[in-house]
Amino acid sequence: MEPDSLPDPLPLFPLQMVLFPGSALALRIFEARYLDLVSDCLRARQPFGVVCLRQGEEAGRSQAPLQVENVGVLAHIDEFDAEQAGILRLRCHGGQRFRLRRAPTQRDNGLWVAPVQALADDPARIPGPAMLQTVAALAEAIRKLQDQGKSPFMPPYRLDDAGWVANRWCELLPVSMAARQRLMELDDPVIRLSLVDGFLRDKKVVVG
Repeated sequence: MEPDSLPDPLPLFPLQMVLFPGSALALRIFEARYLDLVSDCLRARQPFGVVCLRQGEEAGRSQAPLQVENVGVLAHIDEFDAEQAGILRLRCHGGQRFRLRRAPTQRDNGLWVAPVQALADDPARIPGPAMLQTVAALAEAIRKLQDQGKSPFMPPYRLDDAGWVANRWCELLPVSMAARQRLMELDDPVIRLSLVDGFLRDKKVVVG
């Protein structure tokens, strides 16, 4: 899919996490600026941007200047529920990646916004024969989590897609935030999956 046009500027939600395309995201919203963001996005039927924090706070006013990664992922709102007055629970999913064209600026209401450039989706690539053990290990991890009553990923499960498999492993692996960010930014899903495969073999999750 070619990059789509995005709101200009794009409203941003800085979080201490890395969102991947295809990921499920649950949020509990209570700050006025983010309640305004959700209201605007729902009215315009548009996504907002999730960017990983390098410095600063998710909530409130931080004394430290905000620093975020340059590449983020769109969050599309699937469901919302008013838990109580002034509190919203959101269920979202990660969409297209984007790159900041300039540093974020803060509006009077505290909301961060920035002009961005949409990035192309991962091209469809079938995992090669050398990756099949890593694909099978993910299928087994999904089965075990489901047996525990957990639904870790959003269907459909695209085990025949290298980018999807790599992204789901990136959500599960105990790696640093910086490493997750670098993996998410990679344009080639086969390289991303190859790096994940190497990590799993080093940790003896995949052998042979």
